[in-house]
Amino acid sequence: MVVGAGTVLSTDIARLCLDSGASFITAPSLNPKIVEFAAKENIAVLPGALTPTEVVTAWEAGADFVKVFPCSLVGGERYIKALKTSLPEIRLIAAGGVNQMTAEDFIVSGASALGVGTELIPNEALKRKQAKRIQELALRFREFVRKARARITPPPNTPAENSSGR
Repeated sequence: MVVGAGTVLSTDIARLCLDSGASFITAPSLNPKIVEFAAKENIAVLPGALTPTEVVTAWEAGADFVKVFPCSLVGGERYIKALKTSLPEIRLIAAGGVNQMTAEDFIVSGASALGVGTELIPNEALKRKQAKRIQELALRFREFVRKARARITPPPNTPAENSSGR
């Protein structure tokens, strides 16, 4: 299991998260000080951005991935596809409005990963300590991502296809 910390808005909070075992930190916006902190501490950082300018700025600052947030409010998977078409080298995370019905489409449209909040860990499940429910939701999302990646990654050529020149 990989555990990260979200909505990290200061280097003080980033330090607390790292000291508590976080493997990555993320935020809804770009704070260059947090990106710099993450680089010094050798921890992955996933700052948020929305516009193409913000996405490029976050990437150039040293983001490992750029979290496009809140992408569902500005076109969802169509917006991810437009960004990915223009900025193919930048690894994007679709976040903000990702759910079971849209997860696959975001990956197929070019998102490298998904940022899922209450659709993955509902407040009610936390209050009721429903670990099995959260585990089932996680497995569902993992399966959506697996299916989507299978749709965009062609299967390797078989030896017979290679020898025939196709």
